[in-house]
Amino acid sequence: MNQYLILIDYVGVALFAATGALAASRQQLDFIGFVFFAILTGIGGGSVRDVVLSEPIFWVGEPLYLVVCTITALIVYCTAHFLESRYIVLQWLDAGAVALFAVFGAYKGLLVTDSPSVATLTGAMTATLGGIMRDVLAGEQNAITRQEIYVTAAVAGAAVYIALWLVGIEDVVPALIGGLVAFALRAGALAFGWSLPRYRSRPGRPFDPS
Repeated sequence: MNQYLILIDYVGVALFAATGALAASRQQLDFIGFVFFAILTGIGGGSVRDVVLSEPIFWVGEPLYLVVCTITALIVYCTAHFLESRYIVLQWLDAGAVALFAVFGAYKGLLVTDSPSVATLTGAMTATLGGIMRDVLAGEQNAITRQEIYVTAAVAGAAVYIALWLVGIEDVVPALIGGLVAFALRAGALAFGWSLPRYRSRPGRPFDPS
């Protein structure tokens, strides 16, 4: 595995762990709660990805990922009160993590299956599931139900990375461009409210159990 992709993975885990710890700070949890949220968010998407790919769970063979999450939780626990708006910081850190994990998840999917479609899905899963689990557990409205561009950003970033890889561009360029695409789309959603067209047909009929 390329060293820069390993670095992307660790940085992505740390960023997502920070968002989990910030969510814990908004709930005023104790330090164990911070660590739990940091680990859940940091490794959640990647764990599901590895299960889907029938691969060994990445952090089981390399416990340093858990150490990174724990240290990140400690840093946030000691510093979160200095932030004027923790939720805004959480969202922008999440955007960075989505960009990194869209690329790394796609890389892992290609490495295991050599299938562009599977790699696109694993990129999206790695980039979004940890954040969704964080928001659901914290009782926050997640980006999907807020109808912002979120999963779409991850899919786009993964697809660009895969497309550049398929045409033979190697080294860091595909990862850099794919990550920038994902981050730009997510940043646009945060800064300007970008979203896809909503379904606006008539609502479904009420449920009738009889």
